[in-house]
Amino acid sequence: MRRVRLLRRTRDRRLRPLGEAECYGRAYGERTEDVKVMKAEPRRPRFTAVLASGETLRQRFQERLDAREPSS
Repeated sequence: MRRVRLLRRTRDRRLRPLGEAECYGRAYGERTEDVKVMKAEPRRPRFTAVLASGETLRQRFQERLDAREPSS
């Protein structure tokens, strides 16, 4: 039995990866000045001393719980 292709289109092989601007152009048509492709600044590290170790954070929390006065 012979297999019949329903769609005669062959797979297109990409010779190079597409950039963001080219993908936008293909998806939305011609680019206007309304949309600009920008590179975001890397996020700055926040509270690195506190978030350095989850275990340290857990230990400090446990110490604070132990230091509280027992409730009656």
